[in-house]
Amino acid sequence: MKMKKYIAATMPEAMKAIRKELGDEAVILSSKVVYSKGFLGMFKKKSIEVLAGMDSIELPNKAPNLPTVQLDPDSNQTSEIKKELEDIKNMVKSIQRPQLEQQYSEELHTLIHHLKQQELAEELITRVSDELFVHGKKTIDEQLDFTKNYLNNLLSDLSFGGISYERKFINVLGPTGVGKTTTIAKMAARAVLEKKKKVGFITTDTYRIAAIEQLKTYAGLLQAPIEIVYSQKDFQQAVHQFEKLDLVFIDTAGRNYKEVKFVEDLQKLIDFKDNTETFLVLSSTSKERDMEVIIEQFTEFPIEKLIFTKIDETNSIGSMINLMVKYNKGLAYYTDGQEVPEDIVEASQDGIVELLLKGIHNERSS
Repeated sequence: MKMKKYIAATMPEAMKAIRKELGDEAVILSSKVVYSKGFLGMFKKKSIEVLAGMDSIELPNKAPNLPTVQLDPDSNQTSEIKKELEDIKNMVKSIQRPQLEQQYSEELHTLIHHLKQQELAEELITRVSDELFVHGKKTIDEQLDFTKNYLNNLLSDLSFGGISYERKFINVLGPTGVGKTTTIAKMAARAVLEKKKKVGFITTDTYRIAAIEQLKTYAGLLQAPIEIVYSQKDFQQAVHQFEKLDLVFIDTAGRNYKEVKFVEDLQKLIDFKDNTETFLVLSSTSKERDMEVIIEQFTEFPIEKLIFTKIDETNSIGSMINLMVKYNKGLAYYTDGQEVPEDIVEASQDGIVELLLKGIHNERSS
């Protein structure tokens, strides 16, 4: 490793000299305050002494004659070289990061700990913490305000809020066990009680008798008609039958949608064209990678927004934000209990950020 000592009046001046000579990939090995001797032991001058280093490769005095290699920018070889360079760059950053984190304040470490407990993606935590450090936000309140603004900007291009009431058919997709049928009942009950809409139900979940009976119970309470469909012909007949209703909620079969076959069956059965809104329901208690697989299986569907259930059964909601950012999907609702229609919240950008940062003051005082 090539190492050199720098002495400057301030740390920014030292960093400027280091970057100029060693480049942006240089590593700060140590730094300390030093004083010059001064006149008769008085008027000592304060300076910063920094030891910096950089890994270097010794080259021979004379380069051998090598054939010129022309790389095709679209070739696999070029892509592999670019990937290797990116990997090296990320490795250097990971080596530098612990040294940077040593300079973080106690308050910033508290915030980072909270975000990790919430299982926010490591990349997002790094981006937030670096911005906070660079902007010199010291108190926990300053850091929280900055973090809220940062995350709100990150989510600003995504769509939030429940059903639009502009389209008639509400398709609700999702794997088995996520609480899809109960969620549909909550959405429908709000439409009836708050918006005075006439609603109906179509269920394609002919595999689970319990799910059909559950939806029949909710339909009875709302005095809404319900149709069970087994084929595309049945589906078209039900659509025609509900011609005069304001909204029709379609409860799809809760299957293991990691299997492509079930996704294809669903595409054949339901019309996802005009006059429909489509939502994908996921359980916040599921593993993030499992939810990623489900979302990726539904890429061919016109999913408007996500719905997360069971947030009352988990201590972390970072995965919700991770998935929204990764797949560029907004959020319609999240549910926090079994009561119908109470335990459902129409999502907002501010609300989800507040939920992520909730309780951080308690962590600091504990």
